[in-house]
Amino acid sequence: MKKILMFLAVAVSGGLAAADADACTGISLSALDGSQVVARTVEWAATPMQCGYVVAPRGHSHQSYTPTGENGLKYSSVYGYVGIYTEYEPFVVEGVNETGLSAGLFFFPQYGDYAPYDPAHNDKTLCDMQFVSWVLSQFSSIDQVKEALGKIDLVTLDHKIGAVHWRIAEPDGRMVVLEVVSGVPHFYENTLGVLTNSPGFQWHLTNLNNYVNLEPGSAPDHVLKPGVTLKSLGHGSGMLGLPGDFTAPSRFVRAAFYQATSPVWDNGFETVVQAFHILNNFDIPIGIQHQKTDIPKGMPSATQFTSATDQTAMRLYYRTAWNSNIRCIDLKKIDFRTVKYQSHPLDKVQEQPVEMICVR
Repeated sequence: MKKILMFLAVAVSGGLAAADADACTGISLSALDGSQVVARTVEWAATPMQCGYVVAPRGHSHQSYTPTGENGLKYSSVYGYVGIYTEYEPFVVEGVNETGLSAGLFFFPQYGDYAPYDPAHNDKTLCDMQFVSWVLSQFSSIDQVKEALGKIDLVTLDHKIGAVHWRIAEPDGRMVVLEVVSGVPHFYENTLGVLTNSPGFQWHLTNLNNYVNLEPGSAPDHVLKPGVTLKSLGHGSGMLGLPGDFTAPSRFVRAAFYQATSPVWDNGFETVVQAFHILNNFDIPIGIQHQKTDIPKGMPSATQFTSATDQTAMRLYYRTAWNSNIRCIDLKKIDFRTVKYQSHPLDKVQEQPVEMICVR
C-alpha cells in the first residue's frame, strides 16, 4: 500500500498534471459475421509505466485497497479473465472475461467524483482502480453490474489524482459508460461505441453536432463568384474542419468519424486489424505534451499500449510503445478451472524488433 501511495504522489507532483498525462481513446467495430471488437489506447506521458497482463482463474481471491490499506471488499472470481494492468497487478485497466464481457477504465479528471470514504464500510468498499477486475471476475452482463453497484462503496485512494469512468461491453454489441458524479453513478447506453476522457460522455455526444458538415470523400467544387471556383486541394476535403489536436473532445470527434466511416470487414480478425489502423491516428508522439526541458527519457511514445479485444473469438490483442508487433492472448485456450493466477510484462524486452530483409 505504501508503494502504491508513493506512486500516486509522484503522479500528482510529477512534471505533468494527470489531466495532461492521460489521454485514452476507445472505439468499437462490428464485422459482417457478427464479431464484436472493442479497442483502445492507454496514454501516460509523465513516465514509462511497467505494464503487464494477468490471467486470473475462477476462484481467485481478491481484496480491494482503501485509503487506509488493503482492507476493503473481499471477493472470489466467479469467472476467469485476462486483463492488462498499469504499474500494479490489481489495477487492471482493460480486459475481458470468459463470457466475453469486456471492461475498461478511462481517466475522467475534474468532472467525476465519488462519495466520501467511510472506514466503517470497509467490507463493501471498492477502489476505483480495481473496478475493472471486480466486473470481469463477477459478472457476465451489464445488468448484473448495475444491480450490484448499489451494494458497494466506490472510492478513490487519492482525490488529487482525479476520478475515472468506465466502458463496459457485452459480446452482443451492447455497451454502456459508467460515470460517478457527486457520488451518484450514472449509466449511459453507448450506441456510438466511442469513449475518451473529460468532459462527460453526454457532453461529447452534444459536441458532435458542431461537426454536422463533415462527410467522407471530397467536397464538391464551389463557385464563389463568376470566374472564381474553389476546388479541393486533395482527397478527403469533406473532412475539412476535423479537429487534429490531442484533447479529449477533439479525439472523441476524430474517433467517432474514423469509426463511422470505416468499412465493415468480413470477420473478427480483419476487424481487429482495422481497429489498430484507426487507433494509429491516436498514437501521441513523445514531446507534444511536454516542455522541451521536461521530456522523459526512455519513452518512444506517450501511447504506452494499444489493445483490441475480439469479444466473439475471445481474443485479446495488444501492442506497446516499445514493440509495435501485435500479440494475442486466446482465452479459449485457457482452462480457467485449472490455470494458476499469473502475471507477465507486456514486453519481455522494451525494444522494437526489426525484421531484416536479405537482398541478393
